[in-house]
Amino acid sequence: MDRLANTVRPYAWGSTTALPELLGTAPTGEPQAEMWLGAHPGAPSRIDRGAGPVSLAEVIDAAPEAELGADAVRAFGPRLPFLLKLLAAGSPLSLQVHPDRAQAAEGFADEERRGIPIDAGHRNYKDANHKPELIVALTLFDGLCGFRHPAQAADLLEGLGVDDLKPYVDILRASPEEDALREVLTAVLSAEHHAIAGTVERAAVAADQLAAQGGPHADAYAAYAVLAHHYPGDPGVLAAMLLNHVQLQPGEALFLGAGIPHAYLGGLGVELMANSDNVLRCGLTPKHVDVPELLRVVRFEAGDAGVLRPEDVNGEEVYETPIDEFRLSRFVAAPGAAPHALPSRTPQILLCTAGTVRLREAEGEAEAGDGDGAGLALAPGESVFVPAGERITLAGDGTLFRATVVA
Repeated sequence: MDRLANTVRPYAWGSTTALPELLGTAPTGEPQAEMWLGAHPGAPSRIDRGAGPVSLAEVIDAAPEAELGADAVRAFGPRLPFLLKLLAAGSPLSLQVHPDRAQAAEGFADEERRGIPIDAGHRNYKDANHKPELIVALTLFDGLCGFRHPAQAADLLEGLGVDDLKPYVDILRASPEEDALREVLTAVLSAEHHAIAGTVERAAVAADQLAAQGGPHADAYAAYAVLAHHYPGDPGVLAAMLLNHVQLQPGEALFLGAGIPHAYLGGLGVELMANSDNVLRCGLTPKHVDVPELLRVVRFEAGDAGVLRPEDVNGEEVYETPIDEFRLSRFVAAPGAAPHALPSRTPQILLCTAGTVRLREAEGEAEAGDGDGAGLALAPGESVFVPAGERITLAGDGTLFRATVVA
């Protein structure tokens, strides 16, 4: 196994304190939004096998079957098909959706055919892959996920007492579910900015007042007021009011499949996703919003947010998703407990998020790590890459997340 050196991305929405507190480093005063663990070309992790630091992506490219295993290469090609992150949101991220694999392939081919530069601000598809995501809360985590039932959205909008919202309320109450959600989202995102900015401001003032009064929608109204504070006049604030507001407790998770509108509002979490950059934005951003393409990708299906909790499988707490490119699980090691053997058929990234976890090569093989014969110890925020076929045991007093594939 190889200890990883990972890059922290300083996006403007990042927390200035959450990642430093986890990593035990001094805050810089600048936002620290995401730490990337994997082989994504945007910020690949680095390892050192004795000849100096080298990109994990380069190591895999040089010998994909040795690093990933024949099964994973056969299923996903000669690349690590997932990207693991520590995500620390200090302010809301953009409201967004991701395409399915067919939509991504079609959109990417179309933009390539039209000669749109890959780094153009109005480009939608950076690759031909889908981007399902799983986020597990490490702290209280605030987010939006999926459409509310239209009647519930109508109640929430009507409760604001803003006359400009009445046409949307009427549509949500009168139309079939999919038609109602599509019509209202289209109207909100297609409106002239100067015409809708005042509506957003009045809705935000009302939401702030209602949040202070308490009641069944107080948390949601407070979240929407925060969105309006960060993005004044943005129609994405009204689009967000169509979505479920959810607060995850530590250990709870959300799976975000293709076409599901969502946004992270605040908190620290472990995120695992397919290795893609394809994002279509609905609002809450100064970046490009392609409304026609967005409406082609969004799934207008109402339901609850679908909070996930891990299921115990022989001591491994697994977050079940319908995706083969990634699989996320958690181990909570206790002092004095017998070492737990990890499966070895697939490549994996192991990330410690609390306490201290000790890793060893299993069954009499030479011990891995720093050359001191004591294995390798991980502190919070530290991680390793384990090639396919390498047998590892874990012990200690801490929490370890395991990212791998289903193969």
